[in-house]
Amino acid sequence: MAVSETPNNDDLSQVEKRIPYHSTDSSATIVSASDLANTWEPGDPANPLNWSKLYRWIYTLLVSSLVIAVAFGSSVISNDHGAVMNEFHVSSTVTALQVSLMVCGFGVGPILWSPLSETIGRKPVYLIAIGAYVIFNIPCALAKNIGTLLVCRFICGFFASVVLTLAGGSISDLFPSEERGAAIAYFAAAPYAGPVLGPIVGGWISVGTHSWRWIYWVNMMFSGAMWVVMCCLPETYAPVLLRRRQGGTLSEAFKKNFDVQTTLVRPFTMLITEPILLLMSLYIAIIYALLYGFFGSYPIIFGDIWGMNSGYIGLTFIGVLIGVAFALLFTPKFEKRYIRSAQTPEDRLPGMMVCAPLIPISLFIFGWTSHAHWIGPAIAGIPYGLGMVLIYYSANNYIIDCFSNYVASALAAKTIIRSGGGAAFPLFVGPMYRNLGSQWASTLLAFISLAILPIPFAFYKWGASIRARSKSASEDSLAPVKK
Repeated sequence: MAVSETPNNDDLSQVEKRIPYHSTDSSATIVSASDLANTWEPGDPANPLNWSKLYRWIYTLLVSSLVIAVAFGSSVISNDHGAVMNEFHVSSTVTALQVSLMVCGFGVGPILWSPLSETIGRKPVYLIAIGAYVIFNIPCALAKNIGTLLVCRFICGFFASVVLTLAGGSISDLFPSEERGAAIAYFAAAPYAGPVLGPIVGGWISVGTHSWRWIYWVNMMFSGAMWVVMCCLPETYAPVLLRRRQGGTLSEAFKKNFDVQTTLVRPFTMLITEPILLLMSLYIAIIYALLYGFFGSYPIIFGDIWGMNSGYIGLTFIGVLIGVAFALLFTPKFEKRYIRSAQTPEDRLPGMMVCAPLIPISLFIFGWTSHAHWIGPAIAGIPYGLGMVLIYYSANNYIIDCFSNYVASALAAKTIIRSGGGAAFPLFVGPMYRNLGSQWASTLLAFISLAILPIPFAFYKWGASIRARSKSASEDSLAPVKK
């Protein structure tokens, strides 16, 4: 027997319920592997924490690449709306639904994938959902009408959301708490790098093939290759590994993890009753929405004003990628600062406070240099990419630390709000830029980002007192950690 003691399934269930979750993604996993380390015998090779460091980092890079692949798929078509409009004789708003409906699917899928992964494990859920995502790219590429295309894009988003839901938890399974921060810090950029790569690659596919359908074929090949990679990776979720070893039944796991109150009701209740969760979710949603809004505004500024083709328009997103790369350099520094602090939830916010002004600054530059020279709005992507990643990283960790007892519900609520914003913006940003002009449309968005800028500063000062009156806040978060 490779475990130090052999608890029955009820005992293991109680252990899972007592231990808080820690991750930075929208996974609704109850616990991570390191939190159950006391149930493994030291040195047990079946424990993911005992895998070699090189193998765990390779696994982290592959899961991060999978996140990039599905996020890439959400925006890859955004730079070639004209071809779809001409073939199906629909408006630009209707064609923008190709992006919006997939992002809507991102918000719906976690309701199923999170509890399912806690029941049968992460790997089977990955393989089932990603496999379906690959398949539903085929009717997108072969669609004979706009209805088929849009329905299949929503279904693609539903299945692809499994990666955005579980990836952070998969990485957390592999590292003890003292090492996990570094892995998550590098992983944090993946959900934002993917959407930026989409128009870069999709634009040149459109230029080279003169067909929007090839964009979907390439996306299917990319996601299919990642599905093959996932087939070769092992299961990492410790509660499922231990249950298999101890002979736990699948029916008991379904009964524990598929709870209507937890998966459907509590996220919306918390949004109504928890101001920290609501305002932080709205902040993340606006930052996420602005990124997807760029997919409508970049073609207007760089295409309509400066006459670039789809390939060159895609290259202008490199500015955002450069900002994301800078964020990868700074995120570990903020993680180290947090480790040296009292480690209250509010100690997660300095990164957000430092980078919050970068968003309105980038939008002002983007709008008011748009008619002067194309390099101005292209450079504006750098501060936006830097601010976007660090704001998301800080805010997401703050939510997790505040509501670690109900982190599944808190992150589900945040995912719904975030996906709603990302789905809505592509539908009206294009018409807004055409009607208001690039300067005033960008200024309007900059003022919106200015309006939310005080949120992290307010929670840094008053967050502790707000949590003290909360019914859902973790008891561990109510007092500073004493060193």
